[in-house]
Amino acid sequence: MRKNISSGAPWENQIGYCRAVRVGNTIEVSGTAPVRDGKTVGDNAYEQTKACLEIIKEAIENAGGKIEDVVRTRMFVTDISQWVAIGKAHGEVFTQIKPATTMVEVKALIEADMLIEIEATALVSS
Repeated sequence: MRKNISSGAPWENQIGYCRAVRVGNTIEVSGTAPVRDGKTVGDNAYEQTKACLEIIKEAIENAGGKIEDVVRTRMFVTDISQWVAIGKAHGEVFTQIKPATTMVEVKALIEADMLIEIEATALVSS
């Protein structure tokens, strides 16, 4: 059975996606930018990473999982030199979980003030 989790972002209907999808015990979380109420949260890489991870955690919980179920993250960053701040925020959430992860520098994200976007995969244990 498929369960779609919407964030209510205006881009969801325009582009044709949702925040997360759960099929069976797998939850896939779409690229998550640090946006709340249509505004970018945080003005540095650490704060934005924390915001992304909070939104991801909410999506996973709404799909019936928990942050400990995350097995993979993918981080798309506009300035790889900020890897220490990004890694610190990621580590604060995942120190004990240690999912497989990737951090890749990209030219830009959908809004100029966005520094990071994160995807996640979670496998919910029965």
